[in-house]
Amino acid sequence: MDMSSVSGVANLATNANNAQIKDAVGISVLNKALDAQVESATALIKSVAESPQPSALPDNVGGNVNVTA
Repeated sequence: MDMSSVSGVANLATNANNAQIKDAVGISVLNKALDAQVESATALIKSVAESPQPSALPDNVGGNVNVTA
């Protein structure tokens, strides 16, 4: 039996295992990032929904927007 082929197979198995671990870690980090984005978006939506609506403004306020610079 050739020792170089045995060590080659061992290296191949080790590299495949390392790749699987790196993929699992990457997916875990991605899931945590997505969870953080969901929490941020939820907080932003709640803050908009809870903001007080200006009901005491006169009728002529907010009807026109000046777009010239």
